[in-house]
Amino acid sequence: MKRLAALLAGVLVSSAGAVHAQGFPTHPITMVVPFAAGGPTDAIARIVAEHMSKALGQQVLVQNELGAGGTTATARVAQAKPDGYTIVMGQMGTHGTAPAVYPKLRYNPVTDFAPIGMATLAPVLIVARKDLPPKDLKELVAYARANAAKLNEGHAGVGSISYTSCTLFNAAMGVKITQVAYRGTGPALNDMLAGQIDLMCDQVVTYVEQVKGGAIKAYAIASNERSPALPNVPTTKEAGLPNFQVTAWSALFAPKGTPPAIIAKLNGALDKALDDENVRKRLTEQGGIVPPKADRTPAWLQAFVKNEVERLTPLLKAALAAQNK
Repeated sequence: MKRLAALLAGVLVSSAGAVHAQGFPTHPITMVVPFAAGGPTDAIARIVAEHMSKALGQQVLVQNELGAGGTTATARVAQAKPDGYTIVMGQMGTHGTAPAVYPKLRYNPVTDFAPIGMATLAPVLIVARKDLPPKDLKELVAYARANAAKLNEGHAGVGSISYTSCTLFNAAMGVKITQVAYRGTGPALNDMLAGQIDLMCDQVVTYVEQVKGGAIKAYAIASNERSPALPNVPTTKEAGLPNFQVTAWSALFAPKGTPPAIIAKLNGALDKALDDENVRKRLTEQGGIVPPKADRTPAWLQAFVKNEVERLTPLLKAALAAQNK
């Protein structure tokens, strides 16, 4: 009898969730971006949210919340009501590297979220203020080794993509460069444009227009292939640092316990957005890579995040240990 009662309760809960999902959404959805406006995660979120709003018939409102390399807002979403109305644009920093740098992280990227789908991939670009002396990556490596104490790098907070990328870049060069934390990539980029910081390593999405306009200098892109958005920028392999390759990613997540039917609706809206010609054009013009359909499912993202945490944790811990020697 107890087993039967438990089964019946499960059926009732499942039915209630399905009924609730049929009318979803009935009011606007909040898409939290855990970084400042103007950064790469924010740019991707706004492009995707605009089209998802049309597909869902309700506004998907982007809300920027800052702090602790994106982990403060991400933790809040993990604890939000699992009804589909609060979702987060997570990324490699918040859902891949954070466990390695935050011993008291208030969420588990693998178990505390219901994955919705991958939004975009973006290789990391090495950039500098426009008047930094080195002309190419080989010169930059030599210059960094000779002047590490005088250089500084900007990043969007400990554990962010920019922080992780620069930490791995420094390890690849075998140098210790002062890292300066900001509340997002946007504010850090503004200081680079003003000549107040020397270097940054972050998603190519952040920098395309500034590089094309000559406002900053691009040394290399950390991928196997050149970016169509910046075809004149060599890969790190071409430029002489083949052991530094990093591709960032951004993906949508809901709180754990969000009904599967609601996740399916959100995933469907994201899928439609990524199939839209204008959305794809806007993302690729900024250097983003639209994931293939097979890599957009919640199940695929769940397995991917687990693998990313397992892959990146030892890499980052080793790089940090080398920096602290």
